[in-house]
Amino acid sequence: MAEKTTISTYENGPFLVAGGRFRLVDAGGDEFSVEKETIALCRCGASTKKPFCDGTHSRVGFRAAERVIREH
Repeated sequence: MAEKTTISTYENGPFLVAGGRFRLVDAGGDEFSVEKETIALCRCGASTKKPFCDGTHSRVGFRAAERVIREH
């Protein structure tokens, strides 16, 4: 059985994409080279290596509401 790709959030940090094979494609249809099984994608908008995270979120004070809001 193939491993599922999982996208999760790192608290006040990037999206982590892990597990299995995936493609990362930009708005123009061009593919980014992805050689790792886990990558971190920028969520704060300040990375100089977009779409990848470079850790800038910690310097700019990025805060996110990454918790699931459960309906009652």
